[in-house]
Amino acid sequence: MLKLGVPSKGRLMDQTFDWFGARGVTLRRTGSDREYAGAVDGADGLELVLLSAGEIPRELAAGRIHLGVTGSDLVRDKLADWDRQVAELAPMGFGHADLIIAVPAAWPDVDTLDDLDAAASAFRRAHGHRLRIATKYHRLVRDFLAANGVADYQLVDSQGATEGTVKNLTAEAIADITSTGETLRANHLKILTDGLIHQSQATLYAARAADWGNGAETVLADLAGRLGLDPVRV
Repeated sequence: MLKLGVPSKGRLMDQTFDWFGARGVTLRRTGSDREYAGAVDGADGLELVLLSAGEIPRELAAGRIHLGVTGSDLVRDKLADWDRQVAELAPMGFGHADLIIAVPAAWPDVDTLDDLDAAASAFRRAHGHRLRIATKYHRLVRDFLAANGVADYQLVDSQGATEGTVKNLTAEAIADITSTGETLRANHLKILTDGLIHQSQATLYAARAADWGNGAETVLADLAGRLGLDPVRV
């Protein structure tokens, strides 16, 4: 039996159900909205597991589920060497969002990463501490800034409304996901012209650490055929 982890609520769950349904595999919740139980029709040997989108990368890495649908940003941020732990089976064409660096619109001379690096150095000289960047995506942001030579900053964790941290004086800049940019503009923030870190979308992954014995690979091959995917090697 293959375990498929799917977001347990909201638009991502609905769109995942629609994506599979359009390919002849029906996923559905069973019981009340408070019960995380589900059922599958149209694919033998597949069990539906409802989880939060943030839990799915961890469950994939641990091999407790065989397949999972979640944002590519979450997989890349939560899993070191993510491609060694999971195989990307299919970008699903929904759940699009850009992970970006944004700074106050009132900073007229800061439009690029080079500008941000210079501003960070000046900020430290003026204030005696590093410029703060609020984010939920520590690994992705740290790797991106290091690759682009930005130093003299510190990441501060934000698990709430990241766009509001600059207004609330808990950070000087942010790194967060955005779809339209409207919330950024409402909070008087602008995206750096070269500040795109990752273009995320919902993606179907397979866990390399899962048990693929006892016929599991055969079930996967049959499912891949039903979903119109290329032959899968995990």
